[in-house]
Amino acid sequence: MPAADPTAPRTILFVEDEILIAMVAGEMIADLGYKVLEAGSGAQALKILESDATVDLLITDYSMPRMTGAELVKAARGLRPGLPVLIATGYSELPEGGGAGVPRLNKPYQQAQLRAAIEKLLGAP
Repeated sequence: MPAADPTAPRTILFVEDEILIAMVAGEMIADLGYKVLEAGSGAQALKILESDATVDLLITDYSMPRMTGAELVKAARGLRPGLPVLIATGYSELPEGGGAGVPRLNKPYQQAQLRAAIEKLLGAP
C-alpha cells in the first residue's frame, strides 16, 4: 500500500440515518477541510470499513435502527483497531461514548464544537 499523501485532506466516515442531519453535518465537515464519506446505517458504514477506502475518523450517530452507534464502534474496531471514533448523540443520559468507551459530541452541535472534537482526535487539518 503506498504511503499516504500528507497534503491530502483527512477522510471522515460520517454515519447518520436522518437525511437532513447527514446533509448539514456532512457539509460542516467538508467546510472544515475534510473529505467526507457518508453512510446512512451501521451496515453501510461497515461495508466502507471492509473496503480499502481510507478512513481517518469515524463519527457515528448513537441511535440508529438495527445497529446502535456503540454496536457499530465495536464492529468497526474489529475491522480497524486503531480507528479514532466519535459518537454524536442527543441523549444526555448516555454515558460518555454511549457505553462504547469513546468521546461523545452532544447534539445539537455547532460547527465550532464539531471542529474542536475532530481536532482533539486528529489534530488540525
